[in-house]
Amino acid sequence: MRIATFNINGIRARLPRLVEWLTETQPDVACLQEIKTQDDGFPIKDIEEAGYGAIWHGQKGFNGVAILARGATPAEVTRGLEGEPEDEHSRYIEAEVNGVRIASIYLPNGNPVPGPKFDYKIRWMARLRARAAQIWAEEVPAVLAGDYNVIPFDRDVWKPEAMASDALMQPESRTAYKAMLADGWTDALASRHPNGGVWTYWDYQMNAWPRDAGFRIDHLLLSPAAADRLVDAQVDKIYRGREKASDHAPVWVRLKD
Repeated sequence: MRIATFNINGIRARLPRLVEWLTETQPDVACLQEIKTQDDGFPIKDIEEAGYGAIWHGQKGFNGVAILARGATPAEVTRGLEGEPEDEHSRYIEAEVNGVRIASIYLPNGNPVPGPKFDYKIRWMARLRARAAQIWAEEVPAVLAGDYNVIPFDRDVWKPEAMASDALMQPESRTAYKAMLADGWTDALASRHPNGGVWTYWDYQMNAWPRDAGFRIDHLLLSPAAADRLVDAQVDKIYRGREKASDHAPVWVRLKD
């Protein structure tokens, strides 16, 4: 079972690239972030023509997450996180697909630091950890996939000093992420690349892609039941180099059936 995550950076703008990737790699499940469309603007017909069913949680112009399943419609479990009823951002959706619990996550960026956006980011991470604990208690194979907007370690960025003041690398961000690892979740990509040097994001500016000046912020966290089935985890890096590409590359795990 191949489960992928892809910050598409606007599903309408990147639809040809998305369909191209789905057709060429055929993931069993694809978690999307930053779809940047209201619910009624989601291109479900194009997705279905590519062979996928979908659920989504949209928002006009910003955020938005979705889960796609090949040949099926994901069984929605929940959308949004508890803890802040006034939070209207579309950043979390969770479903069951072929016996695996899967969440698509778009964590807040948090810049500038300090400030209310960073405070919101840290609160959101605490809410995510609380939801993860509820999933953990169910003892199901689970994959929490998405754009976490956290660079966990210095080895996950081309030049640590270049990002030192960014919300993605602040001690509070890293501590919150590592707390989930301490809870027992497995960072799938890090488990296959323990020395780092593997990027999932390259900025459109500063010639970042040609210079390979990237960093790793797209993660798939596995519960013990899923980690026991882990075969591989990699980045589909070539898709970042395509015409009108997202600034993220897809990341995937393969689990034994």
